[in-house]
Amino acid sequence: MLVGLADFCYRRRRVVVVAWIAALVGAFALAGAFGGELRQDYLLPGSESKAASDTLKDRFPQRAGDTVQIVVHAEAGVSSPELKARTERIFAGVAENEHVVSVASPFTAEGARQISRDGKTAYADVALDKNDNQFTPDEAKALVEPVLAAGDQTLQVEVGGAVAALSQTAAIGGTGIGLLAAAVVLLITFGSAVAMGLPILTALFGLGIATAIGELLRRVVDVPEWAPATAAMVGLGIGVDYALLIVTRFRSSLAQGHEPRQATLTAIATAGRAVLFAGLTVVVSMLGMLAIGQPATTGFAFTVLPAVLVVMAASVTLLPAVLGFAGRNIERLHVPLVSKDTHASDTSRWYRWSRFIQHRPRLAATGALVALLALSAPFLGIRFGFPDAQNDPPAFTTRHAYDLLADGFGPGISAPVLLTVQGTSNGDLASAADAVGDSLSKVDGVAFVAPAVVNPAGDTALVRLTPTTSPQDTVTEDLVRALRDDSIPAATAGTGLTIAVGGLVAANVDNMKGTASRLPLFFGGVLLLSFVLLMMVFRSVVVPLKAVIMNLLASCAAFGVLALAVSGGPLGALVGIPEATPVPILLPIGIFAILFGLSMDYEVFLLSRIKEEYDKTGDNALAVADGLAKSARVITAGAAVMVTVFLSFVLGGDVFGKMFGIGLAAAVFIDATIIRMVLVPATMELLGNRNWWLPGWLDRLLPNIHIEGHEVTDDDVDLRDAIVSQRAPADLHSESKV
Repeated sequence: MLVGLADFCYRRRRVVVVAWIAALVGAFALAGAFGGELRQDYLLPGSESKAASDTLKDRFPQRAGDTVQIVVHAEAGVSSPELKARTERIFAGVAENEHVVSVASPFTAEGARQISRDGKTAYADVALDKNDNQFTPDEAKALVEPVLAAGDQTLQVEVGGAVAALSQTAAIGGTGIGLLAAAVVLLITFGSAVAMGLPILTALFGLGIATAIGELLRRVVDVPEWAPATAAMVGLGIGVDYALLIVTRFRSSLAQGHEPRQATLTAIATAGRAVLFAGLTVVVSMLGMLAIGQPATTGFAFTVLPAVLVVMAASVTLLPAVLGFAGRNIERLHVPLVSKDTHASDTSRWYRWSRFIQHRPRLAATGALVALLALSAPFLGIRFGFPDAQNDPPAFTTRHAYDLLADGFGPGISAPVLLTVQGTSNGDLASAADAVGDSLSKVDGVAFVAPAVVNPAGDTALVRLTPTTSPQDTVTEDLVRALRDDSIPAATAGTGLTIAVGGLVAANVDNMKGTASRLPLFFGGVLLLSFVLLMMVFRSVVVPLKAVIMNLLASCAAFGVLALAVSGGPLGALVGIPEATPVPILLPIGIFAILFGLSMDYEVFLLSRIKEEYDKTGDNALAVADGLAKSARVITAGAAVMVTVFLSFVLGGDVFGKMFGIGLAAAVFIDATIIRMVLVPATMELLGNRNWWLPGWLDRLLPNIHIEGHEVTDDDVDLRDAIVSQRAPADLHSESKV
């Protein structure tokens, strides 16, 4: 069926290309008309912080939205008549924004605590009508930019809060950088501008349609603002990888003297099968993220899935059509200084490398394991959390606001703990809530507890608690746990009060706890499904077991590099993370899901060639050497594209993007070098024919899936010609002969 599809696309290439162009235009038209907005929701369903947020929405509609702080600072003092008047005008202008519910000025009796003791800094709490996850970047800019424009040398004006961060979000990576990196690597790999252009063209078509589909899916799921850029980079890398594998097989078949049509069918019958299976493993790993139960990871998964599926489809339909147009001209536009015999010389070089490893398998395997364990060691000391505004780029207004507030009021002012209080035995909710607040103000780590605010219905009170430490500090997280487990139960004993602890820090604590509880399901599900798929394909228990173990080792090593980068050492200073910074727990999950999919790509590319050679010769050692020699170039070229693309994340100012880029770049590099080029050939040499062991009873139960395929022979082409001549007009038959 796959060969028949490729043959149809080759013969009817004009129709296929026009259909893909129409699909691209139509997808963008639909996205423009019906595309949804980016939304990021990090509240874990069923958590206490989610309950507190829902209570605020129901009982305090005017306080249900997010809050931003307008921070003003003047060395001469902010309370002078002139500066006070200017500040009040700024507040009045903000109040006119359609999303602003109220502005709590520091120049009122209730706002006395909003002016620092030295009188140089003050802030206003601006209540909004919706949460930051409901704001678009354009809406956030419309709110924040006029405020920043009101500042000058005498009065510094900054804005803090999640919405302010959204207004100045740094770009994560860049598709342009990824395309440039892919083009350079492909030029070196192929030595031909025409051959370089085919994978780029295929990836762009697939990525364009997938991006449009992703915009449509935003109407169904909440997609965080960082997901589209990340999905685009993943889709670009996968698209180039898949097309690279097929084009390499096509050129190899041409070099053996086959006609372009036969070479195309052979490439799809062999490499195309591997592409489909590799894409399936990426889909499995992405779907595994749904087990986390977090809205942000679900949105990310549904953003990446269209990219994977569409580039898979483009690789086995659009690419055969484009290869039909290129034919033998694929070697045209040769690049100077690159040998025309690159493929042959490189294959010989990798063959010698494989033999070198096979002659020293124990030493190679031991060295690779030591290296992986050494890289993994820092992972034991990683601290999970959520970076706060002190990790924002120095030019960000949120960073300036954080520094001013921390200096004037203490670091905990940026992320207060919100307590929703309900129910009381004597009916005086305000007094009961204030009594609880007085008790909690004596707890270690609490800087201040504001008086309770009761909703108009009189059935819910809101208590605002300010910690003494910053939002990302572990002491602040410990304070939230202590409040929930000890202090609040003690303060409410016998009162009939029910208190839910919410706010940014509480949401982060709940996220870490809830996500950690689902990790076994996520990891176990992805690993088990991948193990079964690989077992069906390679008819072996040993090969998929090794693949699972090696992927775990590569993931731990990548996480170790990430932990080293965020520890505040020299590596962190090099990439722009100079101070020790916590890592969001969702980030390693995303890295693992993407790495697992990509590493399975490389595993399939390598092992399918080894299995193909093993089926021909029955010689395990020779099959490993030949398989590595014929696939290593594709793996290293694809990995080079991926590493460069992901390192472009590090160039951005966003600390989350930096972490993501470091983790993914390290993961791909480690997997493509230590794992595929050293550990895999070494262990396969040590195990010999035991690599392909499969119990007979299990062999009978498993369906047969052959992704290594077979070369299309002249007889196969003649048979297809006979089929076409019976079903198609004579002019179509003559075109196929051309």
